[in-house]
Amino acid sequence: MSKSVRIGCGAGFWGDSPEGPRQIVEAGVDYLILDYLAEITMSILARMKARNPDLGYATDFVDMVMNPLAGTIAEKRTKVVTNAGGVNPQACRAALEAIFKQAGVNLKIAVVCGDDLSARVDDYRAAGVSEMFSGAPMPGQIASVNAYLGAFPIAAALAAGADIVVTGRTVDSALALGPLIHEFGWKPGDHDLLSAGSLAGHIIECGTQATGGVFTDWRKVVGWDDMGFPIAECRADGSMVITKPEGTGGLVSVGSVCEQIVYEVGDPASYVLPDVTCDWTGVTVEQSGGDRVTVRGARGRAPSSTYKVSATYADGYRSAVTVMIAGRDAVAKARRTGEAILARSQRLMKQAGFGEFAETSIEVLGSEASYGAQSRALDTREAVLKIAVRHSSKDALKIFGREIYPAATAMAQSLTGFSGGRPEPQPVIRLFSFLADKNDVAVSVSIGDQTLEIEPTLQPAQEPAAAMADKAGPSEAQASGPLAGVPLLALAHGRSGDKGDIANIGVLAREHDFLPWIRRSLTPEAVGGYFAHYVRGKVVRYEWPGIDGLNFMMHRALGGGGIASLRHDPQGKALAQVLMDFPIEVPAEWLQPGGRLANWEIEA
Repeated sequence: MSKSVRIGCGAGFWGDSPEGPRQIVEAGVDYLILDYLAEITMSILARMKARNPDLGYATDFVDMVMNPLAGTIAEKRTKVVTNAGGVNPQACRAALEAIFKQAGVNLKIAVVCGDDLSARVDDYRAAGVSEMFSGAPMPGQIASVNAYLGAFPIAAALAAGADIVVTGRTVDSALALGPLIHEFGWKPGDHDLLSAGSLAGHIIECGTQATGGVFTDWRKVVGWDDMGFPIAECRADGSMVITKPEGTGGLVSVGSVCEQIVYEVGDPASYVLPDVTCDWTGVTVEQSGGDRVTVRGARGRAPSSTYKVSATYADGYRSAVTVMIAGRDAVAKARRTGEAILARSQRLMKQAGFGEFAETSIEVLGSEASYGAQSRALDTREAVLKIAVRHSSKDALKIFGREIYPAATAMAQSLTGFSGGRPEPQPVIRLFSFLADKNDVAVSVSIGDQTLEIEPTLQPAQEPAAAMADKAGPSEAQASGPLAGVPLLALAHGRSGDKGDIANIGVLAREHDFLPWIRRSLTPEAVGGYFAHYVRGKVVRYEWPGIDGLNFMMHRALGGGGIASLRHDPQGKALAQVLMDFPIEVPAEWLQPGGRLANWEIEA
């Protein structure tokens, strides 16, 4: 029970700073994990592989991480687990072997295979597979199709003696769970422990997001120029301490860790992963030292018999431009300019024999477009006009690109700062998610000349935990006197993220007895109304009692999802901050001199 395994995450996305891996390795950890993949990344990698069969993996991992650090990693005996393999993990291994040979280091590489299901597309289409959220049929042409594999193949690779484990598509948290299964001997039936290990991976998988990055209370975070990447010190009982390398910037606090816990989670009582169905409603987070936070209380139950599969497909082309406009009535001038450019382009497209735009988007940045009807900046004297369009034809969008610059002499005065020249049409990539039977997905580990077949994690079905959606019923907030309104920011902090076309916003009360008042005003209906300019589906509110939180899932709220949306914020990253201005009614006495919220603006 005294053994602690230190796992550090040095990359939260493809393009993250190479300082992260260096920092983590020099800090002295047992495992360095690196998370590079997102749905759009898989599509990009698939196109790279189609052009060159030796590509299709995250080249940063080889060139910017392992090339400079291979000697140090070998010396410190740090093991590395990463999904940098993308759609071509074998090519990634070949590239690693080349740099290891040049560096004179002997590191054994294992590759996890089986996530690429592109050879099965016709079978799935013939079986009538439909999109798991919209029910749409499978499209005709698929760019990539990959199952989200779990952690047991990673554990098997480590047990076979691997120093470096390269995977294709796995769930992000499995990069940490796999080493913990290997180190502690956890079994498929150890659901609580597997849930805890998954939570450790979930907290650190996005790099500095857990150590003060994108934190609501940003003024409390120092050292943005040298942010510390996260380290999870994990024990066999499932408890963990989240920290960062000594002497680095950032902040590891209850708030910063809780914000990452709620990030991109739906029902906290039923977070479905390949190895376990997690129940994180009872998780507790406690400050246990400077930049040290202890996390406990994860529960779990048996996983489902299916893998989630994410396919991507092309759906025409998109084009976008931004331009600044200044002076009185800047917002009105910008909007009129955008509408005129679209009308002019559409007219000329029609003359050329093209149909109308499939979709258009005008956002006037600086006018608080993200706030919709709640905007307070309609009289701003400087704004940025953003126009985005979608069409099935690249040539039609070239007409749009050609007709933007004439606005500089034909439309509003002060139009300036055209960004990036004529926009070039870019492919629109959409996500198609479905479920595949685990028994139909062959997973294996290749290490040296050995291939290990990995059996799927299958457990007897269990009764699902009761969903925590509005389980608390009416709020217990009561006041004997008058009420007054304060922004949600005075009572809570939060984090937002995306799941396809679903936006999630986690709201965390700053004090336990603030939660009833937040719950009273922040109903699903109220949140849906606040974001009426975005939300096209239902809004569901989930209770998160262990961390005094609420989690909102806003369906059809991202304009088609991060990899297809025309919005300036396609992944809903700003939505939590927008919600922080939502008015919450509290006892008026709290705002009086000496009251609980008398100085909230100063504290915020």
